[in-house]
Amino acid sequence: MSDTSASASTAARGRRLPSPAMIVAALAGLALLLSVPFFLGEFWLQTGLFSMAGAIAAIGLTILVGRTGQLSLGHAFFLAVGAYGYCYFAGGEQIPGLKEGPSGLELPPAIALVGAMLLAGVAGALFAPIAGRLHGIYLGIASIGLVFLGQHIMFNAETLTGGFNGRDAIDFSIFGYGFDDGDGTSDFGELEKLWYLGLFLLAVSAWVAHNIVGGRPGRAFETLRDSTVAAATMGVDVRRTRATAFVLSSMYAGLGGALLAIAYGRIVPETFGFVLSIEFLVIVVLGGLGSVNGAILGAIVVFGLPQIFSNYADSLPLVSEPGSGGVGPTQLSRYLFGAAIIAVLLMAQGGLAGIGRTLRARLHARHAPHVPEPAP
Repeated sequence: MSDTSASASTAARGRRLPSPAMIVAALAGLALLLSVPFFLGEFWLQTGLFSMAGAIAAIGLTILVGRTGQLSLGHAFFLAVGAYGYCYFAGGEQIPGLKEGPSGLELPPAIALVGAMLLAGVAGALFAPIAGRLHGIYLGIASIGLVFLGQHIMFNAETLTGGFNGRDAIDFSIFGYGFDDGDGTSDFGELEKLWYLGLFLLAVSAWVAHNIVGGRPGRAFETLRDSTVAAATMGVDVRRTRATAFVLSSMYAGLGGALLAIAYGRIVPETFGFVLSIEFLVIVVLGGLGSVNGAILGAIVVFGLPQIFSNYADSLPLVSEPGSGGVGPTQLSRYLFGAAIIAVLLMAQGGLAGIGRTLRARLHARHAPHVPEPAP
């Protein structure tokens, strides 16, 4: 057998084909996601939309932190750029006759969504020269300034952001098809329609990210993460690659922020504070550094858990309603996140994605046909 044939045979053996059980499980999961709007209420649909928006933004951060080895503490700033960018591009004069009120360009919402993502990418490109020169904790400290800068702009640029009171997000529509509740004659309302929009955007975002990390850019990111000297020796432009990863992460954050604005219907500056950047780091670590699927799982936990605690605070033990003086839903969520991060770092450094890979490997080994060892 030639070397080429042997290499091809080895590569073929290295690629695991999905077992019938895994295919059936994937199809069942897809069917379940598509049927969710038919049997779940508004609370669960809203929580799912928040989680989808967080997952899209987290995918960009896991590429930057997990794949490239760059630390960013300013992710909340780029979510704000995407959220307010969508509101400005799609919105008009919200209070006619009031000059101080927020205004907008009145673009079609679908174009405004794309424009918000590109605007966040431009903001990332403006910071890219710094991101290309700094590394690790130094970039993290520098990126914190973006959050404080964003807070100042959101509170004071009232004609763009609405100031302290925030501004409304225009209902999404595409090609004349509106996502609002319509005339009320159908049970399939705005949240049900937005659920499919969120699924589509998340699926496309994950597909693009998988192609990036599995292709040449992803290999350049990983080489740079492991050793800047080795990356430079292999012909990787260190500064340009770091800057590219930062811009890509910013665009993902902008898209997630725009979807968050659509799901909320109204945005305020307090939403995009420094705590939100920390929560995204929690998502990346909890889901598994560098894992696209892990970022999605981590976002479901970090964004979904506080909502569930808040909704069921009166029936859950050890949880008090907000403002009652006890341990509130947000506080309990942070305690659990802290304990989960410690557990992941000590016992499962691959995060939720690593646990999933282990389970899939065991399932594949159980269903794989037994191949006898060749005779000596």
